[in-house]
Amino acid sequence: MKKKLFPFLIFSFVVIVDYITKKIIETYVQPHEAINVLPFLRIVNVKNTGAAFGLFASLGNNIFIIISIVAIILIILYLLRTNDVFETIAISMILGGAIGNLIDRVTISQVIDFIDFFVGKWHWPAFNVADSALTIG
Repeated sequence: MKKKLFPFLIFSFVVIVDYITKKIIETYVQPHEAINVLPFLRIVNVKNTGAAFGLFASLGNNIFIIISIVAIILIILYLLRTNDVFETIAISMILGGAIGNLIDRVTISQVIDFIDFFVGKWHWPAFNVADSALTIG
């Protein structure tokens, strides 16, 4: 039971935090508005219709939904087979990130990105909690 509950708690936490932060951004930050937080960090409200970094946006949302569903199924199958604690944590974070962005794609046909890191004029593409979980995992 604990083996099944642990990954559920991790990916659920990622999905919930991702969802709540995106709703806060949608409610309080206007599209393309930038709120300075630190000299290298802004909160923005950017809609991403593509994959990572906005790539392949021309493929359309349905392709990304299908790819996401297939990836989530494969991630779950992998998660069920692993016995390593660190691997379980990592894969659960990836699963949470994939589900978080899938929720956006299904409900609003795009992904909300809002974390904007930069140094001078160099900007990393805006991202969200789900993207962070995917990367860290």
